[in-house]
Amino acid sequence: MGAVWNRYRVRKHFRVEIADESLRVERKEQEIAAEAALDGIYILRTSLPEAELQAPEVVRSYKQLAQVERAHRTLKGPDLELRPIHHRLEQRVRAHVFLCALAYYLEWHLRYAWRELLFADEHPPLADDPVAPSRRSLQAERKARRKRTAGGQPCHSWPTLLRHLSLRCRNTIRLAGTEAVFDKLTAPSPIQARALELVQTAELPP
Repeated sequence: MGAVWNRYRVRKHFRVEIADESLRVERKEQEIAAEAALDGIYILRTSLPEAELQAPEVVRSYKQLAQVERAHRTLKGPDLELRPIHHRLEQRVRAHVFLCALAYYLEWHLRYAWRELLFADEHPPLADDPVAPSRRSLQAERKARRKRTAGGQPCHSWPTLLRHLSLRCRNTIRLAGTEAVFDKLTAPSPIQARALELVQTAELPP
């Protein structure tokens, strides 16, 4: 019985009597009905007055916790690698965490600036019902199907866009027999040029 309870987590719904030669299982009908009446219902509390934050905005604010969870995954993931921390001094540990947080802050801004080039919804619709599942805009659906931006360029994920941008390099050229030295940047591809343009004209994320 313990194995079944632990697997399906139904112990609170049954009354069980085990004897040497018998097993009696009885459903707790009242408790089951009371819990079934609350299926799909959850309560959010806030210290803000209703005039400052109404119920729909409370739900939308709560759903924004998904962004916090994504930030934690990014910090711990292969991109930033917050852990393991190979430091022993407190100041160095704090500096390591600060640099990782600063790097994520930069990534957050870049993701917003480059959303045109990514499989991101540039203009997500605001649903009238905040409890209903969120939907992507028609533009985002079209981008996902065609794998092309509105300008006809290939869409990228975050890793592939970074890899493409890393292909641009600076060459140091030295003329033989002289002391002349100069640097020359490789010509940017259309995606690289657009990414640089978007960074220069980007607005702050909402």
